[in-house]
Amino acid sequence: MRSHETFRRRRKFDDDEPDFLKRGRLEPQLSEEPDLPETGDNWSTWDGALHGPEPRPEWVRTEHGAVDDELGMLKTGKEADVFLVRRHVPDTDKISMLAAKRYRDGDHRLFHRDAGYLEGRRVRRSREMRAMTNRTSFGKQMIAGQWAEAEFGALSRLWEIGRASGLVRVPYPVQLIGTELMLEFIGDWETGEAAPRLAQVRADHDTLADLWRQMTDALSVLSRAQVAHGDLSPYNTLVHDGTLVLIDLPQIVDVIANPQGADFIARDVRNVAGWFTQRGLRVDADDLLDRLLHEAGLR
Repeated sequence: MRSHETFRRRRKFDDDEPDFLKRGRLEPQLSEEPDLPETGDNWSTWDGALHGPEPRPEWVRTEHGAVDDELGMLKTGKEADVFLVRRHVPDTDKISMLAAKRYRDGDHRLFHRDAGYLEGRRVRRSREMRAMTNRTSFGKQMIAGQWAEAEFGALSRLWEIGRASGLVRVPYPVQLIGTELMLEFIGDWETGEAAPRLAQVRADHDTLADLWRQMTDALSVLSRAQVAHGDLSPYNTLVHDGTLVLIDLPQIVDVIANPQGADFIARDVRNVAGWFTQRGLRVDADDLLDRLLHEAGLR
């Protein structure tokens, strides 16, 4: 396990620094014995990370003496695993519950899905672009880093928009180190139980209507920001205390730069409208799509 000081020496993410992407969370960087905290699994990694937007929520723990306890896995997926982490200052009530999303090594990911999403994204040097295009080992590391950085950037932007408008909610992006993204845990902080996915919700007509209104508001916010979720469905939307929360945004699409932008918006609409329709709510997906394309400047 690495010490707090190890993480303090890290530099910020840079797509010209491939070694940054290759550093695992548990890979030792110093020759001396690690300085582990008296309580907790490891020191907080806050000090060596990229941080989420300000003003930060009060629950974000920035103290140098904070420690992290890993409490178990929340979700395993094809591209990343998500773990529950309790970050706290020992002997105090200063606690935050985080979801640590760790993108898997490139050899274990389904990169055949990358091409359409990566259109419109660029790196600064042609060597990196060639490596990504050819799916070399280094190129896969670059792509994994882009997924993590893209999700961090998307969450940061949407969290700020949501704070100002109240029309879209995403988890607060606490920090980013390499290919590990730490987010606000959406669920019960006392029990560690995650909020249910929309697909798991059994709701009456009025509740469905309210959730659909929230969904259309969120889609409208994304379109006006000229982005699409890219993979929106009832399985990557949570419902917490009656509020929709969008999650899993590494594949967010710039609908202006990406020539398939309109198709991504249409797919998002079809996926969620179909779920609500199957549960008996009458929705006009075509009208919604027309409005979203207009708001995005694509019509």
